[in-house]
Order: sequence, then C-alpha cells, then structure tokens
Amino acid sequence: MSSEVIDMLLDDAGSRMAKSVESAQHEFATVRTGRASPALLDRIVVDYYGAPTPLKQLATVSAPEARLITVHPYDKSAIAATEKAINESDLGLNPSNDGAVIRLMVPEPTQERRSELVKVVRGLAEEGRIAVRNIRREVMGELREHKTNGEVSSDDEHRGETALQKLTDSRVAEIDDLLKAKEAEILEI
Repeated sequence: MSSEVIDMLLDDAGSRMAKSVESAQHEFATVRTGRASPALLDRIVVDYYGAPTPLKQLATVSAPEARLITVHPYDKSAIAATEKAINESDLGLNPSNDGAVIRLMVPEPTQERRSELVKVVRGLAEEGRIAVRNIRREVMGELREHKTNGEVSSDDEHRGETALQKLTDSRVAEIDDLLKAKEAEILEI
C-alpha cells in the first residue's frame, strides 16, 4: 500500500517535472540568436479582423536560409496586419513584403546584445529550475502528510524523498544542459 502511494507521487512528480523542462526548452527557442528560426515568431499575435490570432494559425513560417525567415499568410489580405504585428514585437526584426510573402532578415547580434541574451536565457533557466524545485517541495509535503497520517512508514518516506531528490537533480541537470547549448548557440560567431 505505502509503496503504491509513493510510486504514484513520484510518477506524478516526474511527469510534471518533464513538462517544466519542456516548457524551459520552448522558452529557449523563442530567444533570438544569430540564426533564423521559425520558433522566434511563436509569441507573435496578429489582430486578424478584430480577433487576436497567433501567427502560426494565419501563416506558414519557415527558415529557408540561416539568416532569413519567410512568412506565407494563408489570406493575402492579412499581410499588412501580420507585418504590423511583427514590427510591434520585441524581436527587433524589420519585415519586408512583396504582396505575397513577408521576409525577415535576422541580423548578426552585436557582442553586447549576445551578453544580454545570455542573461535572458539564464533567467529562463532559473525559472525552469524553480518550477522543478516547487514540484519537489509540493511532493515532499505530500509524503510527510502521508507519513503523519500513518499511510507511509518512515523508511518508505525516506526512500521516496531520496528518489524524488534524484529525479529533481536529473531534471535540473537537463535544464542546465539545455542552457549550456543555448549559451553556446548565442555566443557562436
């Protein structure tokens, strides 16, 4: 009985921590580096006939070259609104269109901008680590509650805490690995 409760708590914690790592990875993808990536435009929302609509639902976004992103709106009448939304975003990209396709040249960031981006990415990584640790704290509290209620023995609680700590350490290490890779990508010249 007690090991089933612990296994259930650990499985839940594992899946929630995996989602936190996945979220951190997605956040890293939205940070602009010197390379063109369609993920840069994931946060763009276009005012499409009065309704805020994610760009991904209005257009095909691709990166045919290392420094170029192309946006092919499904509805040609949405080009002006799409271009305006990109201009108003915090990406610092200047769109140009030929009436059918919007092209975004991704400039090479300066060294100062690269160091700012590294700080941003480190902040995102810390948010991911905090999310994982918060899950650990919640599950530790649940384990202690089960022990207090007599549903789990002290030894089982200790084994559960040890397994939970190992799980937390591995998820934090995953975030750290993602951070190192993103930092290397940002600082690459």
